[in-house]
Amino acid sequence: MKQERHRVVVLVRPGLLPMELGIVHRLFGQAVSASGAPLYEVVTCTPRPGVVPTDTDFTINVDMGPEALENADTVVVPAAQEDYEPQERGRIHTEVARALARVPRGARVASICTGSFVLAAAGLLTGRRATTHWKSCAEFRELYPEIEVDADVLYTDDRGVLTSAGVASGVDLCLHMIRTDHGAEVANAVARGTVVPPHREGGQAQYIERPVTPPGQCPTGPAREYALRNLEQPLKLADLADRASMSVRTFNRRFRQEDGLTPMQWIVQQRVDRARQLLERTDLPVDRIAADAGFGTGTALRTHFHAALGVSPRAYRRTFRGEAGGGPVA
Repeated sequence: MKQERHRVVVLVRPGLLPMELGIVHRLFGQAVSASGAPLYEVVTCTPRPGVVPTDTDFTINVDMGPEALENADTVVVPAAQEDYEPQERGRIHTEVARALARVPRGARVASICTGSFVLAAAGLLTGRRATTHWKSCAEFRELYPEIEVDADVLYTDDRGVLTSAGVASGVDLCLHMIRTDHGAEVANAVARGTVVPPHREGGQAQYIERPVTPPGQCPTGPAREYALRNLEQPLKLADLADRASMSVRTFNRRFRQEDGLTPMQWIVQQRVDRARQLLERTDLPVDRIAADAGFGTGTALRTHFHAALGVSPRAYRRTFRGEAGGGPVA
């Protein structure tokens, strides 16, 4: 008896990011059984069939309307240009809401990048853990306090509703779903065919740029300036408070008001950032970087680095600089 293929339906909207649509078709389309039979059927639909504008200089033609969702096993919602427009966030267009209402109970639903705003607006993420692109996480939390937002991960899977962090994280998400459905062997074969790792180390924390408050713009500025100039030295709280002409208690309180962190937490963050820069820009050994960043030992650096970014210093360097013999890592 011929086994029915798992049906994946991609719901696209005007302003679609074409790469995200391609990811779903390419990865699920490569998944085959031991006998070479396709394991998935992948189709594309849109609330209003016809020509769909993208965020590029070309359009795509989508013949299927929202009725395609009625027999979906998995629904994937990619990002669209409107997700990046503040006036559009927090609302869902009537046509999209009606389309999602056609999704059968029990079907798996996933989003890529800021497609998570659509799932959230439709109420599909309420009470669940989710992620989105790190640049949008703060706004996502503000709009949807009932959703547990994890800004550090590449994707989440909470009881059949999945979200991914950025465009490329759509690859990680699709491989995860294939692995869940058919095991590591099938997912690994798809990864090899796509020339991507079956599982990436760490989460999106390693990609986040953390802007530093300009020292001169806050009362604790003199202490911050001193700390940034002397990160490689032992830094004592009492000395920093003196630099800001405050008592230790007042300095702690003001620092928390400005940054949401204790002074020592902020210093660790700055040391991690210093280590990141040195790993990206130099060939210095880890122990030397640990000393220059103020961690003292390579062991201490590895501990703090992994706690902050979810990867080891070596893995970070391999990702952002490349190592001898392998060339730059894309």
